[in-house]
Amino acid sequence: MATAVEEITKGFTREAVEELSRKRGEPDWLRTRRLAAWEAYQALPMPTRTDEEWRRTDIRDLPLDSVMPYTPEFTSRVDSREQLPADVQEILSGASEMSGIIVQQDSSLIYHEALAELADEGVIFVDLDTAIAEHGELLEQYLMNTDAVPLNHNKFAALHGAFWTTGAFLYVPDDVEVELPFEAISTLTKPGIASAFHTIVVAGENARVTFVDYCVSETLSEDIEGESIANNVVELHAGEGSELRYIQIQNWGRHVWNFNTQRGKIAQDAAIRSLNVSLGSAWSKNSIATTMAEAGSAAEMLGLYFTDEHQFLDNHTHQDHEAPYASSDLLFKGAVKDRSRSVYSGLIRVADKAFGTDAYQANRNLSLSPHARVDTMPNLEIGANDVRCTHGATVSRIEDEYLFYLMSRGISRTEAEKLMIDGFFAEVIDRVPIPQVQEIVQNVIDQKIGYTV
Repeated sequence: MATAVEEITKGFTREAVEELSRKRGEPDWLRTRRLAAWEAYQALPMPTRTDEEWRRTDIRDLPLDSVMPYTPEFTSRVDSREQLPADVQEILSGASEMSGIIVQQDSSLIYHEALAELADEGVIFVDLDTAIAEHGELLEQYLMNTDAVPLNHNKFAALHGAFWTTGAFLYVPDDVEVELPFEAISTLTKPGIASAFHTIVVAGENARVTFVDYCVSETLSEDIEGESIANNVVELHAGEGSELRYIQIQNWGRHVWNFNTQRGKIAQDAAIRSLNVSLGSAWSKNSIATTMAEAGSAAEMLGLYFTDEHQFLDNHTHQDHEAPYASSDLLFKGAVKDRSRSVYSGLIRVADKAFGTDAYQANRNLSLSPHARVDTMPNLEIGANDVRCTHGATVSRIEDEYLFYLMSRGISRTEAEKLMIDGFFAEVIDRVPIPQVQEIVQNVIDQKIGYTV
């Protein structure tokens, strides 16, 4: 019998970690790793405004002690897409054929499908519970291991390591190219809870794969008792000569505090191409890093964000060049509206042996209100000679004369602003070769502008 939500003690404790692992019937290695993550969380100090990365990011009101650490009620699985929640069906309605789908709700997997022929090629696409049961030795190599996100990577990644409940594991073997994308959709339906979704994508040597991660929910409650915490981790591994494309679209309700830790590790002559879209939640902190670990590795890191009302968003990126003759190209573009605020801090770090590095970092911002605020800090840390590293940041508003020009030709002000904003974001959106993703992002942007057909 499922435990009632009211009976679960609020807040995060070691006892809750042990109870979660027991309820899930986890093997010893996983229970040990959870407890090690909890110890790391306890040992790491809580970030404060005196820490450089958190100087502009306030977490004093974070409801750590007033949320349930997980949802003990397991939601039953459904057998078809037609039985999925309406918001999930809306996402899938615009999708063309896919290689596989995983849908997660609160602390449960509720739907899974995958093309059978891919399994014959050795492709694994399963939820983490299935991965533990059927591919435990393989999963153990990657799940919050030192190769990507170690247990002590940051305080909230450590908390995630202790309390994650659901997630997706995608493994593509050497020399396998998967044309159609995989998708995972994570939803929240209960207020006042913490959720921790975990994503692992592994591309073997010379493999090709695309993974799309959706985080979506309605605003369930705006009072303090209804606030929720989403604390997710993404681990990306690109083997030699491979190409891994990862896309995340975050559109949580306004009752959610969002933490996202994402790290990729790239081998020789491989590439990771990522896009992070941040549109929802009341408060959000993204820590996005890519490590060029071997010669010839390449990263494309794209970001798009749009805040309105009183939203707060902090993007912290890290381009870590450990090996020579590697390249990285980062472009984050955002718009701020009403009394919202965005913070961007990026670092290109070049190790002393990483000669021949070619790295670029740009953050472009569009201010749509005199009351909105943007802070942007691009940074370089160069430890080698014979490198080319450039960075820059801009903050601007839509010029009145541009709007006047469009409106003088019979275009409404809202339509004129839409044209300007669409043009601003097109540089990012056009670099994503998935029409479904482009359409979903465009629809949310239109809603924020207040544009209706």
